[in-house]
Amino acid sequence: MQKPSRKNLLKYKNYDVHSITSVSPLGKMNANIATWVMQSAMQGKYLTVALYKTDYTIELVRESMILNVNLLAQEQGKKLIPKLGRKSGRSSNKFVNLPFALDERGCPYLTEAVGYIQCRCVNCIDSFDHELFVCEVIKQVILHPDKEVLTNNYLRENDLIRG
Repeated sequence: MQKPSRKNLLKYKNYDVHSITSVSPLGKMNANIATWVMQSAMQGKYLTVALYKTDYTIELVRESMILNVNLLAQEQGKKLIPKLGRKSGRSSNKFVNLPFALDERGCPYLTEAVGYIQCRCVNCIDSFDHELFVCEVIKQVILHPDKEVLTNNYLRENDLIRG
């Protein structure tokens, strides 16, 4: 594994890797990659999700105030990081050849993920280049409990991200 820079302690954290999926009221869908997702209340009732302000997904989340947090499986990393993390959904349909289904709200989730969490956004907070969405957890669905969770360390070890 590539060692993190000695100058940045936060590079030592090994975050789980997620895809945030959302849908607008008009049915536009997108998916992106996010690592900054954390439980923010006891018993898993709320999550806070950091979304990069320039991403298309944030526009859809602002419109609908719903999203799904998909906990990615390690086997998805090599395929999804380039597809969901390096391309814009404004100019391409990220769901082409991507196994997904729609929940009862019409919001997509990734069927090959470890599982997903249905969320309703209840607040948002400016965080410089990101926006933090405080989300009420509606439902948690485990799809593949035996799959290994994709992490930042795995992405670094396989040269899928820098730093």
